[in-house]
Amino acid sequence: MRAYVDRCGGDADAALALYRWNAAASGAYWETLSHLEVVLRNVLAEQLAARHAAMGRAGTWLDDPAGELDQRARADIREARRRVVAKGKQPADGQTISELSFGFWRFMLARRYNTVLWPSLAGGFPYAPDRARTTIDAPVTRLHLFRNRLAHHERIWTEPLTARYEDILGLLHHVEPRIVEWVRQECRVPLLLNSCPIARPHP
Repeated sequence: MRAYVDRCGGDADAALALYRWNAAASGAYWETLSHLEVVLRNVLAEQLAARHAAMGRAGTWLDDPAGELDQRARADIREARRRVVAKGKQPADGQTISELSFGFWRFMLARRYNTVLWPSLAGGFPYAPDRARTTIDAPVTRLHLFRNRLAHHERIWTEPLTARYEDILGLLHHVEPRIVEWVRQECRVPLLLNSCPIARPHP
């Protein structure tokens, strides 16, 4: 609580109010990010599956028959399949994909795949302003780091929260603008941003 107490000038009650707000805001962002994560992994997986089929390769893109994925990605896929089996299920593509972390999908957008995977992955973002890899990679990277703060229950009132919300909506818009409206209908983020008990260092 030290950071909260210090920010509130030693006022324990105000610090507790800020702590509660931080928890509520984190929950709202977590919920909204979950929508983006599902959309992102489905879009990327669909593009990779279509690319795999178009190339006439055996098996599935998760098997990486051409050795295009790096060692970390292959290890993540093996671990995802192991977890599926440990749950008593068959490691079909859908089950495996749902076990892959947000970080896995982030690194599918990395520079190392710029000329290998990205030309196909770009098709998953038909409403983006351009086909530059960084148009998608940059906000996904920022959100991955932000997601890690949420997962570790760290304070987020120090973060540029409006910008992170715009990152989420922007990425969803690049996939399908109608998803943005659907997410906004129940999203608690704007209300909470306006109810923070302190003046945050960033908008």
